[in-house]
Parts: sequence; C-alpha cells; structure tokens
Amino acid sequence: MKKGIAALFLGLLFVLGACGNAGDTSDTEENLEAGEEVYRNNCANCHGNDLSGNGGPELADIGSKYSPEQIEDIVHEGIGSMPPQTQVEGEDLQELSSWLSEQ
Repeated sequence: MKKGIAALFLGLLFVLGACGNAGDTSDTEENLEAGEEVYRNNCANCHGNDLSGNGGPELADIGSKYSPEQIEDIVHEGIGSMPPQTQVEGEDLQELSSWLSEQ
C-alpha cells in the first residue's frame, strides 16, 4: 500500500512538473535578464547593484523618466558628469536600455 501511494505521489510530481512553464520564458524575460547582466557588468559600480546610486545617480525610477531609446542615447553619449559608455553597444545596449526602462 505504501509503495502504491509513493508511486502515485511520484507520478503526480512528474505530471505537475511537465505542466509547469519553467522552460517557457518569453523573449522579453530573456532580454530583461540579459539587460540586468549588462547592467551589473558595466553600470553597478557607479549606480549600485540595486540601482540606489553608488557615487552615480540613483536609477531606481529611470524607466518613468526616459524611454528605452532615450536611455540608449544617455548610455552611448553620456550625460552630466557621466562619460559616454562606448563599451556597451549593439544588442547589449538594447538589452540594457530595455531592462532599465522597466525599473
């Protein structure tokens, strides 16, 4: 009897696992994750891991101030005392600006 219950429980686990959406990530979620990685590798030193500022301005609400395109321009051209960040280009720049616009 106990083996039957254990087998039923194990079978239920497999069925529920197969029904989950862990492998069903959208392109947007993947881009946001990639954008956060670009941020951590290039921006976090000045703006903090949590966007709270670390010598540079706080970016916690950057998405309510600027569009992704404007954020791309700011990163690429610089603003105020922030110099242009020419090492972030192409897809990395798009992913970063998309992720920041959601913050």
